[in-house]
Amino acid sequence: MIGRAIDILVAALVLTFTAPLLALAAVAIKLTSRGPVLYRQPRAGLHGQVFDVIKLRTMVVGAEFVGAGMAVDVGDQRITRVGALLRRTSIDELPNLVNVLRGEMSLIGPRPTLPSQVEAYDARQRRRLDVKPGITGWAQVNGRASLPWSERIELDIHYVEHRSLRLDALILGRTLRLLLTGGGLYHRGGGGFDL
Repeated sequence: MIGRAIDILVAALVLTFTAPLLALAAVAIKLTSRGPVLYRQPRAGLHGQVFDVIKLRTMVVGAEFVGAGMAVDVGDQRITRVGALLRRTSIDELPNLVNVLRGEMSLIGPRPTLPSQVEAYDARQRRRLDVKPGITGWAQVNGRASLPWSERIELDIHYVEHRSLRLDALILGRTLRLLLTGGGLYHRGGGGFDL
């Protein structure tokens, strides 16, 4: 329910105020691991339209091709030392705000998923694509990657069907609490991906 104008205003303000933090994170990534600072990956957005999501790189280069693949486990050896801190604090997600400014994402909505996952959706699951993907959402604040993928989809569909300013406010409040605790970062067996 958060409008485009608010998306732009908040994204621009947060990027402005966190620019020094992003610069520091970029330097730390460069000094402690080989590879680019930013990680880009094709994701499915509104109505399945594909775009590149932008994040700070928290894992070794090529992580999606080794180990658990697209899933990230507790203590995953592919996560760099700096990456562990960035993931725990969700600083790695700040570049998603560029996706918001471009209009590819919103502040609140289902997390954008891989196009290959969308191909496996049934008609009901495709409801996730009826809204722009978000930086945070109902599934994110109710278990995040610790939930089985099917449960995350159901929570996202619930959001699509019950969107309101009240629900958005609830999600924002819970998001702030999760940022302080770092809960739900990693999947438990049947969880989804979140490179």
